[in-house]
Amino acid sequence: MQYRTLGNSGAVVSNYALGTMTFGAEASEETSHAILDNYLAAGGNFIDTANVYSGGVSEEIIGRWLTRHPEARDRIVLATKGRFPMGEAPNSVGTSRRHLIRALDDSLRRLGVEQIDLYQMHAWDPITPLEETLRFLHDSVSNGKIAYYGFSNFLGWQLTKAVHLAKAHGWSLPVTLQPQYNLLVREIEWEIVPASLDAEIGLLPWSPLGGGWLSGKYKRDEPPVGATRLGDNPNRGMEAWQARNDDARTWDIIDVVEKIASDHGASASQVALAWLADQPAVTSVILGARNIEQLADNLAAADLELTPEESDRLTQVSQPRAGVYPYGPLAQEQRSRKIEGGR
Repeated sequence: MQYRTLGNSGAVVSNYALGTMTFGAEASEETSHAILDNYLAAGGNFIDTANVYSGGVSEEIIGRWLTRHPEARDRIVLATKGRFPMGEAPNSVGTSRRHLIRALDDSLRRLGVEQIDLYQMHAWDPITPLEETLRFLHDSVSNGKIAYYGFSNFLGWQLTKAVHLAKAHGWSLPVTLQPQYNLLVREIEWEIVPASLDAEIGLLPWSPLGGGWLSGKYKRDEPPVGATRLGDNPNRGMEAWQARNDDARTWDIIDVVEKIASDHGASASQVALAWLADQPAVTSVILGARNIEQLADNLAAADLELTPEESDRLTQVSQPRAGVYPYGPLAQEQRSRKIEGGR
């Protein structure tokens, strides 16, 4: 396990974080506690959850684990999120001060801690003024309820606006951004990665295996069945089976991943994770596991070193498709400049 600073903060986290969306849903409390034990034993120190995961149950499971292992609290960096609905009322959702006051206090109670190390806004709120959200987060840093804050699923302009508003008011600055990022989904490199690098924001990629696609578990033209996310629901969200199966790029990427995995005697998951952990601005890759076997396989990526040639093969085969403008090669050339002059 490697360790990196949490974005532009002085806190230090492992380069693989433990995501806990499965806790209380796909993983029982007993299994969840075993996953936490094994993750900590492997050298991991960064645990990520959210209030909406299993309707608060994920946070409660972590809270009970911390009660059983009080010594772990000093070792781990604990992150959670607020923003999505925790009820049906109009004010039970969003990033307004009113909602976040309750959401943060409820997360503290469920986790059984006095301070959350990293509190993240789970998504942009188009209704609440950004100044209101940022002032709440600054106040929460000032009163000690949170140590740092970050965002999730923000676009590049939204992140940049937040950073400059916070600077203009002299408020605490964000330290992280949590986007979807993997070999199948690389469009964040067009705007979000540059914005993060500019602000020294650390990226915490979620869905690093593309909903299981990069683990090699799915086969071309074979609809998934059985106890997998897509086996249970082939039309599940962004990783729905039919659209990705019909896209030749999907299988081109998987073929290269599996070839490199075979060369190393590693799993496809380990190759995909190792590539992602080495990308610019990435602080920590969020791992999700249903059981300790999946966790062990994913954590082994920390010991896998890809050669520059292997990394380049993966980067080239997974290039996201861009239209002519504004992200195509000619448009990028317009924004470039040679130090020696000329075109």
